[in-house]
Amino acid sequence: MGILKEMQRAHARQVRAQKQAQAAAYRHQQQMRREADRAMKAAQRASAANEREKKRLYGEARAAEVVADNADLQSHLEELDNLLAATLEVDDHIDLRRLRRSAKHPPFDPGPLGTPLAPPDWRRFAPPAPSGISKIFGGQARHQQQMAAAQQSFAQAQTQHAAAEADRQRRLAAAHHKYQQHCAKVDAEVTAHNAEIERFAAALAAAEPERVVEYFGMVLDNSVYPDDFPQHYRLAYVPESRQLVVEYHLPTLDVIPAVREYRYIKSRDEITTAARPAKEIKERYANLVAQVTLRTVHELFEADRSGLVETVVFNGIVDTTDPRTGASVQPCLVTLRTTRDAFTVLNLKLVEPLACLQHLNASVSKRPAELAPVRPVLEFDMVDKRFVEEVDVLADLDQRPNLLKLSPTEFESLIQNLFGRMGLDTKQTRPSRDGGVDCVAFDPRPIFGGKVVIQAKRYRHTVDVSAVRDLFGTLQNEGASKGILVTTSGYGPASYEFASGKPLELIDGSNLLYLLAEHAEVKARIDPGELD
Repeated sequence: MGILKEMQRAHARQVRAQKQAQAAAYRHQQQMRREADRAMKAAQRASAANEREKKRLYGEARAAEVVADNADLQSHLEELDNLLAATLEVDDHIDLRRLRRSAKHPPFDPGPLGTPLAPPDWRRFAPPAPSGISKIFGGQARHQQQMAAAQQSFAQAQTQHAAAEADRQRRLAAAHHKYQQHCAKVDAEVTAHNAEIERFAAALAAAEPERVVEYFGMVLDNSVYPDDFPQHYRLAYVPESRQLVVEYHLPTLDVIPAVREYRYIKSRDEITTAARPAKEIKERYANLVAQVTLRTVHELFEADRSGLVETVVFNGIVDTTDPRTGASVQPCLVTLRTTRDAFTVLNLKLVEPLACLQHLNASVSKRPAELAPVRPVLEFDMVDKRFVEEVDVLADLDQRPNLLKLSPTEFESLIQNLFGRMGLDTKQTRPSRDGGVDCVAFDPRPIFGGKVVIQAKRYRHTVDVSAVRDLFGTLQNEGASKGILVTTSGYGPASYEFASGKPLELIDGSNLLYLLAEHAEVKARIDPGELD
């Protein structure tokens, strides 16, 4: 879309502000490089007769090279240490109103065509009148002949002038018409551009998932990272719960420099390196993962001035190779679900990133350097709205069952069968004596397993946080290790905030459809329109 390119250009000034800061450091490094080069060239120019001076200059050049290498190293480390701080001074919001254009037309400039051609001047054609003795010796007759010829030439000049002036006026009219056409084209382009912005803004205000994803994709694209960062991501938006899900690719461990310092050994004329301790590399990498997480969530919330997003789910993954098997893997190293209210009260200028994630109940890999994964709070593919929106044009031809048409008992049985297919030992409770539990299951896995209480809500509207609180109370009364709430609708930010840090799993409508298709081979749909 043209609007996306325009948004990119309009937001580029914020990007340039960050790049200018990076450029200043780069220029300083380049200056040191140039000093090293000058020293090396001075050494090369030194006379062979002055071998001692030549060696001195060469040694200075090699030392300057090491200083420049260490400066590059330090600059890169500072950039990594300030990933979070660098974004706090940038306004990530994209103001669509500032992208509107107004048609500005320069005044019509006809150039030479705007000046009428000067008509022929009779004085240039008229012969001089006879004088003196010429009047007596036939001068009058010759003058009349000359006058006749002059009048003929003058008449011919007038005809040519009239033709040339008519041609000028024709070309002037054509030029003015072309100018008007150009103005009309510019007006049409401006009108179309502004209309596109209005359509995009209206769709964004209406929380259309595709437009919301495009907008926040622009926000993430505008975030300036070091060149060796992947900056790949996937976004999904759930309008029912105003939840934005991000699957973000993190850099691999080798983004942390393995070299701690460069040294010049003059006696051997050799530049050596001191290795960075493995412990420091791991600590820096863990801190980097935390910074990218907080930075991304901050940028998304700050860019949202309309309250489109109340909850952000962030899954930070690494696209790499398992050194044990050689297989391509994408372990999740950090996963977080946080609400706007919980996140925006943080003072990100002063937080310690890893401690901040712990405060937000994020799940962070204990050994990110070894790619030890954590389980995402929400699998990205479970948010794929195609499971909800994939309905035939003619509804009566769609043979998939509509979950909202199931009876409460049928729906509870469906949920029991689903979790049974997923490996749990399930047992449906009696409708009148379930104590708030629709299904009791047992996870047979050692250590991680235990009793699981499941509640199913066949709702059309957002599930209230009170249902989540009730489930937690039931979990404690039953002595269960986990509680699962399943609904055909969605949850609000208060529900996610209450469930954060507790052994509760909230599964909304799109998640449920995904699980049914993935584990029970049931292609279902959720269509409230059929109930009206």
